[in-house]
Amino acid sequence: MAVEKIPGSTVLRMQFQTGVDGDGDPVYRTKSLSNVKTTALDQDIFDVAQALVALQDYTLTAVLRVDSAVLEEAI
Repeated sequence: MAVEKIPGSTVLRMQFQTGVDGDGDPVYRTKSLSNVKTTALDQDIFDVAQALVALQDYTLTAVLRVDSAVLEEAI
């Protein structure tokens, strides 16, 4: 039985450190950009994130690409 992967959606998620809590542990927040083309190259997504960081007040800690897909049995 073969399985076919059908791309669904891609999201660019940026994680920022917004401060520290009472125990001194970092506090993180994320900002997401939906409707990214599923065919977009990783480098292009990273470059967009770097451009958007200049507009933020907080320190960027991670750039994430979140892909979803549907798996169907191939006929």
